[in-house]
Amino acid sequence: MTATVAAEGPAHATNQHYDLDPAVFEQFLDPMRKYSSGLYLRDGDDLAAAQRHKLRFVADRIGISDGGRVLDIGCGWGALTLFLAGRYDCTVTGVTPAARQRDHIVATAAGRGLADRVRVHHGVFEEFDAPTGSFDAAAALGSVIHMTDLPAVFTRTRRMLRRGGRFYVSESCFRTPAVQAEFDARPGTDYVRNTIFGNGRLRPLSELVAAAETAGFAVVAVDDLTDHYRRTIDAWITNVAAAADRLDALEDGLATRLTHYLEIANAGWGFTTKHYGLTLRNGR
Repeated sequence: MTATVAAEGPAHATNQHYDLDPAVFEQFLDPMRKYSSGLYLRDGDDLAAAQRHKLRFVADRIGISDGGRVLDIGCGWGALTLFLAGRYDCTVTGVTPAARQRDHIVATAAGRGLADRVRVHHGVFEEFDAPTGSFDAAAALGSVIHMTDLPAVFTRTRRMLRRGGRFYVSESCFRTPAVQAEFDARPGTDYVRNTIFGNGRLRPLSELVAAAETAGFAVVAVDDLTDHYRRTIDAWITNVAAAADRLDALEDGLATRLTHYLEIANAGWGFTTKHYGLTLRNGR
């Protein structure tokens, strides 16, 4: 959890967390290993149900149809990539800087008979390229936080989308620019940014919207998912506690570090931070 993030570039900076042993994530995520906010539609929803709801929600927001071509930016362990390929017959291209995530997705797709519909690019999104209009839709679930040049990310994504294609971006944001200035240098923020994963920068929603509009996107919807992410992280904390012995067997003190990270992440919802889903369209 404490690997150096200095000299090996942006992929290495995020890999220190995302390229941990896959067994770590099996202990506290849902069975799909979806590492972003769920969507709790009922009081009785557990973590696994909330993550399934969220995948269907994202599919609806990007207007996906059978056979679509989708770009999954920062695809993680492949929850959305594999869901869209299996449920909607989509051809999905995932992008991840973590080799272990790529290997997991490729192996899982092959085991499900989806190898012809799933492609995974290993590297940072800033170095990924595809011909203009290659995709019908795109999604970035909690990944633009790791990208320093936000206008360039939106511009690059828009170029690869067909006219009218939608882009769903979910991100944790400081509540206002003033709150960002106040909390950005605090020890808890610094701990998450530099100890857990490098290149992590929360922005206010206004900065996301400005970058998207400057790139030429139209804003279709903004969903406040703050309470859903708080509940998601509560579930992760509970799972870490239940699996503490197994986590510490993988790496001494790992359960304590994960709990500290998750508690910091959960401390400021609604006060310091919010979590939004931003739906954009390529064109008016």
